[in-house]
Amino acid sequence: LLVIRPQTKRAKDQKALLSNLKKGDEVATSGGIVGKIEKIGDDFIVLTIADNINISFQKPDVVATLPKGTLKTID
Repeated sequence: LLVIRPQTKRAKDQKALLSNLKKGDEVATSGGIVGKIEKIGDDFIVLTIADNINISFQKPDVVATLPKGTLKTID
């Protein structure tokens, strides 16, 4: 019970994160890439990581949403 509970909580938090994603959110992926969501599909998202540079990722690769304006401070 003590081992399973934290794992189910993490899975529930990840599912909530993925269901609340929307266009324009700034996110970080499991590979360390940060970008702004350009398009969202059922299984994939398209991130804009620089001017005119878009990359497709599977939704589960998103590990965190970032506060608005984070990308401007990184540049």
